[in-house]
Amino acid sequence: MCGCERFYVKDPDDEYEIHEFDLQGVLVVFTAKKVDGGGPDIEDETETYCDNCSWHGKFKELIKPGSGANHGKT
Repeated sequence: MCGCERFYVKDPDDEYEIHEFDLQGVLVVFTAKKVDGGGPDIEDETETYCDNCSWHGKFKELIKPGSGANHGKT
């Protein structure tokens, strides 16, 4: 089980730029100070990557009502 709460998404306008964020429950908190306006929109279908392990998938897969991040957990 990874249990990581830091993830990233690729910039929709530049696939080589990434935006890191912490997942606090269901709240996305971008970690970079350089991000004006909070970063790109993250929707249920946004491809999301774990910062700690090889997991990646749709953002909606991270959210489990009432428990926050659940990737890699059984």
